[in-house]
Amino acid sequence: MTMPDLEHALDALAGRVASLREARTAYPSDLAPTLDAALAELDTAAELLAEAREELRKAPKRAAGKKDGGQRELKLLRQVFRSFPVPVVVLDGGGVVRRINPETSRMLGSPDGYLVGRSFPLLVDVSRRAAFRSHLTAVLQTGQPSAFETRLAHQGRTHTVQLAMTRLTMPGEPQQMVAVVALPTEVQLPEPGARRPEQSDGALLLAAARRQDLLSKMATLLLDEESLLRPVVLPRATRLLAAEWADWVIADMVRAGLPYRSVVVGPKNQPIGELVRQVETTPPASGQVVTQVLERGSGVVREMVDDETLLGFCADGPLLTVIGAGSLLSVPIGSCDGVLTLVRTHDKPPFTLADLAVMQEVGLQLGLAVRAQSSFQSRSRAADALSASVAPRNLPDIPGYDAAAVYHPGSSVGAEFYDVFPISGGWGFALGGAAGKGEEAASVSALVRGGLRVLSVWEHDPDLVMRKVNEALVAQGTGMFVMALAGFVRGREIKLSSAGHHPAVLLQPDGGVRFAAGGGVPLGIAPDAETEVETLTVSSGETLVLYSEGLISSRNERGEPYGEERLADVLGRCAGQSPSTVVKAVEADRHAFSGGQVWDEIVVFALRGV
Repeated sequence: MTMPDLEHALDALAGRVASLREARTAYPSDLAPTLDAALAELDTAAELLAEAREELRKAPKRAAGKKDGGQRELKLLRQVFRSFPVPVVVLDGGGVVRRINPETSRMLGSPDGYLVGRSFPLLVDVSRRAAFRSHLTAVLQTGQPSAFETRLAHQGRTHTVQLAMTRLTMPGEPQQMVAVVALPTEVQLPEPGARRPEQSDGALLLAAARRQDLLSKMATLLLDEESLLRPVVLPRATRLLAAEWADWVIADMVRAGLPYRSVVVGPKNQPIGELVRQVETTPPASGQVVTQVLERGSGVVREMVDDETLLGFCADGPLLTVIGAGSLLSVPIGSCDGVLTLVRTHDKPPFTLADLAVMQEVGLQLGLAVRAQSSFQSRSRAADALSASVAPRNLPDIPGYDAAAVYHPGSSVGAEFYDVFPISGGWGFALGGAAGKGEEAASVSALVRGGLRVLSVWEHDPDLVMRKVNEALVAQGTGMFVMALAGFVRGREIKLSSAGHHPAVLLQPDGGVRFAAGGGVPLGIAPDAETEVETLTVSSGETLVLYSEGLISSRNERGEPYGEERLADVLGRCAGQSPSTVVKAVEADRHAFSGGQVWDEIVVFALRGV
């Protein structure tokens, strides 16, 4: 066939293919005749390729004097390949794309030449991939053409196609090639020359907006208070990414120097319970991409998965094959605290370098949030332990008395404490707090509370106990002082020792309110303690009330303190009430006064004679 004949045949083929497209659009419900004709045209295209192959084979054998003519024919054949009206791909023996014409790029939605050097079988439906490789090998070995129906997926487009494959020997190539003509049978192709929607300015702006929206949502999620209080950072973040960004999201964290699979989120539109379990049980260390990201400290993106062993193997084979991976992206979580891996299936647009940049930022944010969560929970456990060390879990039964107490922690780890404990021949109680806030103040308060409890086992006088605790505190050299009040209860007699603390209040059955002496110098200031000692008699129906600095110093919106005068008014209205009613009434009044705000710890302890 001469070049003019070939050009004429190509023009005729282009016209017939255009007519078939119009027929398919005009008669979508009657596709059988169109499909039969399309398959016939596919055979014609294969024959024309064979003719072109022969021409290419003859070209190098021309005499030297006809060299220019041969070069012109080669250029013409290249032009024919580019202008061929149906998708044509030239593959090497391994299935790697060596040539691809614009019609194929247009059909698959990829830039011209984008697929060159990539594995064509990765575009083939996973279930037909092995069969395609077998057809490819048979064509290379036998030289006999082969037809094969399958699905191709790329850039979010899926096409059911009829593939016609024929062996091709190309000048200058040491190995034989295979020419593949792909005729879509179920997809309407875009009009020739139409701009790909993926490259439109609007689509690019939309993609950028989606990335910005993701970062905004992720920041809001990670800064949520609950993300610090409970271990929900990873599950929430991976669910967000799975809902908007990927089909599969896998988070592998590092523990004791080794990665472990922490969270797996799969597609929600299919039953994948068993598949998720396979992903969860696959050791992340067996996947080279996880190891690579941890070692290099930087992310990787695979726009097309050309090595399906990247995430290791599960019971059914390579994990990426089992989940139908088409594109993969992995980034470090924080400073190599883990690896975040996103996978999209073949029928979704592949990840890009722009996506990698966004996920690098997401991984960094996620790492900071995980560390903040761990630090907060560690501090929270420490705070809980300190709180437990400055307040009893339950009040014991004190013979001849009813007791009740309320304890509210402040806005930070504070230093107020109270305690009730047995002593020789009766019961003891203590209440107070170190001047200051934070863990150091709380630990000093715990030290004083423990000292008062322990020394009360040997001493019969609360004032002697208070003085020995003062000596110990001064010897420790903490630089902190503690306001404290201790009392020993024996029968109806209560002996009090005050070291700079607010005075106790005695509420009488008729509503009368009398304050004890209180006073003294806080513990820890000087080696010789200066305390105030007083002995009270609490008769049946009378209630002794002790309270913390945090109650008295609570302020309202105008900055006015709650004060002891307001406390006396509230207590006067509680005459004859049980201790639990008394402490709840004080609590409710303070809450109303300060608008519910609690800055310092609040302790109210009531002991009523019965």
